[in-house]
Amino acid sequence: MRVLNTAQMQEADRLTIDEIGVPSMVLMENAGRAVVQELATRFRSLAFDHTSIVCGRGNNGGDGFVVARVMTERGYDVSVYLIGRTVQVRGDARRNLDILDRLEIPVTEIGTEEEWEQHATAIAESEIVIDALVGTGLKEALSGLYARVVRDLNAMHANVVAVDVPSGLSCDTPQAIGEAVRAELTITMAAPKLPLVLPPTEQQCGELVVADIGIPREVIEGLDGPHVEHLGPADIMRHMMPRDADANKGDFGRVLLAAGSPGKTGAAHLSAMAALRSGAGLVTIATPLACQPILASMAPEYMTEAWDDDPAGGPSEGAIAQLLAITKDVIAVGPGLGVADGQRRLVFALLERSDVSLVLDADALNVCQDDPSRLRGRDEVDVIITPHPGEMARLTGLSIQEVQENRLEVARNFAMSHTVFVVLKGHRTLIAAPDGRVAINPTGNPGMATGGTGDVLTGMIAAWYGQLLDADAACRVAVYLHGLAGDLVRRDSGETALIASDLIGRLGEATRAIFRLPDEAAGALGASGDEGED
Repeated sequence: MRVLNTAQMQEADRLTIDEIGVPSMVLMENAGRAVVQELATRFRSLAFDHTSIVCGRGNNGGDGFVVARVMTERGYDVSVYLIGRTVQVRGDARRNLDILDRLEIPVTEIGTEEEWEQHATAIAESEIVIDALVGTGLKEALSGLYARVVRDLNAMHANVVAVDVPSGLSCDTPQAIGEAVRAELTITMAAPKLPLVLPPTEQQCGELVVADIGIPREVIEGLDGPHVEHLGPADIMRHMMPRDADANKGDFGRVLLAAGSPGKTGAAHLSAMAALRSGAGLVTIATPLACQPILASMAPEYMTEAWDDDPAGGPSEGAIAQLLAITKDVIAVGPGLGVADGQRRLVFALLERSDVSLVLDADALNVCQDDPSRLRGRDEVDVIITPHPGEMARLTGLSIQEVQENRLEVARNFAMSHTVFVVLKGHRTLIAAPDGRVAINPTGNPGMATGGTGDVLTGMIAAWYGQLLDADAACRVAVYLHGLAGDLVRRDSGETALIASDLIGRLGEATRAIFRLPDEAAGALGASGDEGED
């Protein structure tokens, strides 16, 4: 699903109304009815003894008026509150407010904080409170009466359901611009919005449901401006074709891993096993001579290649030529590699001379932190980097806090300026492409914040690149399955005991699971969405 900002959502509405010909009143009617349908589905256990609908003066309030009418028609006990005066309500919202009047459905006007205090207790006693105060057009922090209403709603124990977005959030940023409603459920219209799918504001929306209100998918996909997507099973599934009956191991990619150093052979092993479990046809670990027998004894399924060491224990000039000569479709560099001069020479040489695409992680990024200009894609050679926030901070010269507060922009800008694919790991891992597109991954959980999970992801990306020969698709598939495997582990064993090798053992199940999971189930399974930062 494409994720929209304020201007894009407004343009989608305009195109649907003016060029497709769907009346704006129909869109508002569809929005209100979608909310009621979702309420009936999600809160079946409640008696619906009483529902309060808190409406603003704009179109979000208009959606709330439709909700009030439809719930009343279905026999629910509803109280409707307008935060403002009737004379301030315009357009379609006013038309729906007038319909309530003609149907003799009472609406209580609240224009001052004193009037709000008179009704707040009754609202707090409701089973469900529907937030239809402010929608997608908010640009500035709420103040005055609206801010007071939001504060009091957050103090209530009722189930708060937000219409489109929790009031107080701006659809142009995932950062809080002021006080905002904390909802148990948010029913957003037509497409996800930035603050609903990115931290930290995603925590305010609770469970997210995207409602179809009649805006054609073609309209949304054709919008100008930033292209941000929210990954789901359908996006992953389309890249995973059944294998031909006469296929052989050469059809599924030859992965070369340049990894490992004394004391850090485990990182190389995890990457190699993850590549194999992700479907790679052949996997070879190139590693220092001292590490080769250790790695060779750890698993029989991958091959090992010992490189010639320089006096400091790093790969020699001859070793670099040796690696370049190995037959491969992709090279993954970095897990457990080390940062000595030899390793630095190796990484720089591969960036300059490799004729196949590269996946760079961990120490392969650390050796570039003083000269990040070396991280650059070339014609026919894709470069994929997989930094955690600390590594991204070192590559950009920003603080970790600055990276975390501007994850989408930092990842996108680096990908575009360096012509690389950036997998910025962490809560809601981002995949940024050189053309400016960004994908948000919903799977994963905090249990994955442990050593080795990043090494697993490196091997997975390399394996999927070897099969698909498409960097963007490989990153999407690997990141999504990586998080989903973690969610499967959490489901059965919890977060605390999760270790990196657990993920490898669940990759087959994760691959099969996406063919059974609708988007909603996948999102719920990965609700915590933290892929770790190892």
